[in-house]
Amino acid sequence: MFIYYGLAALVIILDQVTKWLVVKNMEIGERISVADPYLGFLSHRNSGAAWGMLEGQMWFFYIVTVIVIAGIVYFFHKEAKGHPLFALSLMFILGGAIGNFIDRLVRKEVVDFVDVLIPVVNYEFPIFNVADAALTVGVIFLIIHIIMDEKKNKKKVS
Repeated sequence: MFIYYGLAALVIILDQVTKWLVVKNMEIGERISVADPYLGFLSHRNSGAAWGMLEGQMWFFYIVTVIVIAGIVYFFHKEAKGHPLFALSLMFILGGAIGNFIDRLVRKEVVDFVDVLIPVVNYEFPIFNVADAALTVGVIFLIIHIIMDEKKNKKKVS
């Protein structure tokens, strides 16, 4: 069980260290190219959720995040035993949620910095951070777990 919480802690540490590096070494709006024009680091701040939704609604995010964290810990201890992919998904989500929660508490905004252009469709993906990436990976793992669990349950019924 502790190894899973270690994963969440690792996500939080990576998230906070990378954000600290961006805040300390880059001006807001400054971009460092990694693979121009497809990948770079762009110092950006977000006082809302993904894509700037609900901008400035910090109390909403505080309440929702506390509820999400409590739910994740509950499901981890009650439902994830014997389901490693489910446990992993919950810990990625937990680490990501706490990483962005720290920003909202300390900075009153979230530090974003990964700037990606998807060349096939020429789409500039919303700027994100390590916590956002962990949340996304966690949700993908959760969806895979649900699909696999559903297939396993259908086989048991048949």
